[in-house]
Amino acid sequence: MTTIYDILRRPIITEKSNFQSGKLNQYVFEVDKKATKSQVKEAVETLFEVSVERVNIINVPAKRSRRARSRRLLVRRPSFKKAIVTLEPGESIDVFEGV
Repeated sequence: MTTIYDILRRPIITEKSNFQSGKLNQYVFEVDKKATKSQVKEAVETLFEVSVERVNIINVPAKRSRRARSRRLLVRRPSFKKAIVTLEPGESIDVFEGV
């Protein structure tokens, strides 16, 4: 059984997620592969004490890439599950402020 602390792995901070948090009131998290939308919603509401309007979940597939200095060395990045959480108007998560 997973607890709410096991569902959210880490926040994903990129240029796109910074735009989404500033303008669209959306926050992006890497979540457990078995997590559902309702579990993510409950975890965010409990941990950050905000009200969630909507949750979108994306399964990001694994990717293969080459190292910069080697032609032969292939590196495989693992797949993961990503959740985009939209908060109610006027709500915000302080972790993402000033990043």
